[in-house]
Amino acid sequence: MGAGSGPAQTIPRHEGASSGQPAPSGAGSGGLALRCATISGVMPPPDPILHDRLAGVRALLLDLDGVLILKGVLIPGATEALASLEARGIPYAIGTNTSLSSRATLSVEMRRAGLAVGPERIVSAGSAAAAHCRRRFHDAPLYVMGSPDGLVEFEGLRLLSHDEAAGPDARVAAVVVGDAADEFTPRNIQSAFRLLRGGARFVAMHKNRWWLTPAGVMLDAGAYVAGLEYVTQRRALVTGKPSRTFFGEALRLLAGLSAVGPPLSPRDVAMVGDDLWNDVRGAQRAGLRGVFVRSGKHGSAELARAAVERRAWAPDAVAPSIAEVVAALD
Repeated sequence: MGAGSGPAQTIPRHEGASSGQPAPSGAGSGGLALRCATISGVMPPPDPILHDRLAGVRALLLDLDGVLILKGVLIPGATEALASLEARGIPYAIGTNTSLSSRATLSVEMRRAGLAVGPERIVSAGSAAAAHCRRRFHDAPLYVMGSPDGLVEFEGLRLLSHDEAAGPDARVAAVVVGDAADEFTPRNIQSAFRLLRGGARFVAMHKNRWWLTPAGVMLDAGAYVAGLEYVTQRRALVTGKPSRTFFGEALRLLAGLSAVGPPLSPRDVAMVGDDLWNDVRGAQRAGLRGVFVRSGKHGSAELARAAVERRAWAPDAVAPSIAEVVAALD
C-alpha cells in the first residue's frame, strides 16, 4: 500500500497552510499537541442580531483549529457548545483539512482533550478522498501516497504498493496524493507521473504548501501536487477545503446524522470557521452559509482584506466564538 513513514501525529493541523501561513505555536510535526487544560466556558445569552442571521440553520460544520481548539488548548465554551448541540438534537460535524491521521485517531485525540467527538462526526481531506474513490472507482486499483494511519480511510479499496506502482506494466484508475512525508521519493514521484501519463485520474487530498515540524519547515503535499500538475498539464481534483468535493462530502455526512425533518439543503448548513478563505468563502461557494468566528487566526485585518478583494462578498454572520453561534440557533 502507498504508505508514508513514521507514526501518526496528534491532531494534524493543515488549516491555512495552503496560503503559506504557519501553524500556531505549540504545533509540531504537523499536529496540535493538545493540552487538557481546564478552561471554564459559559454559554452566553442569545444575540438577537446573530439569531436573525442564522435563521433557518439546521446543522453545523465546524472547523477544528481556531473554533474548538487554539494553540493546543480548548477554546472557552467549546465543550459546552457541543453539549448544547447534542442536547438539542442539532446535527454537527467536524471538518478538517488533515490527511495525515485517520478519523479514528483524530477522535481519540479529541476525546483526550475533552471533546467527545466520534469518528462518524469527522470529515477530513483524507476521508473525503477515500469516499470519492469509493464512489468513482469502486474496486479499480489506485496508487495512494499517504501516511500509514491516513491510509486506514482507504480500507477495502485496492491499493498498489510503491513497488507495484513502479512496475513497467502498472496501471491504476487514479493517483491520489496526500501526506506521504518521507515517501515522496524520486522513484515514487516518477511512478505517479508515469501512471498519470498513462491515463490515471489525478486526486489531491489538499494543496497545502508547507508545515512546521520539530526540525523546522517542511514541504507539504501541495508542492508535489503542483509539480505533477505542471509536468502533466492537468489539474488535480482536490478533496480538502475549500473544494466543493469536501463540502459535498460534509453535507452527505450531516444528512446521515439528521434524523428528523426534511432533507438538509446546503443553505440549511453553516460552516463555522476562523479562516475566511478556506472555511467561510469555500463553504459559500458550495452553497452553504459561512460563519466567521474571531477565536482563531483571522480577525478584523483579514475581514478588511477580504472585503477589498471582493466587495460584494462577506460572511453570512460574524461571531466572537462557537459559543455565541450555538446560543443563537433556534
